Amino acid sequence: MSKSFFRNAFERITAARELQARRYVGNVLLSFDDETLKSLGHNREDLKRAGQSAYPF
Repeated sequence: MSKSFFRNAFERITAARELQARRYVGNVLLSFDDETLKSLGHNREDLKRAGQSAYPF
């Protein structure tokens, strides 16, 4: 049985909000210095690359 209209809409809205949150958090993390990023398990290049991915909206 196919998904209902409301279930499909909910999943799309949730996915869009998750992408928005990832972009926001990535931008905040990019404001940290390299040593802090390293201590958090991130590096600047990966965060920049993740922020450059194409979004349909």
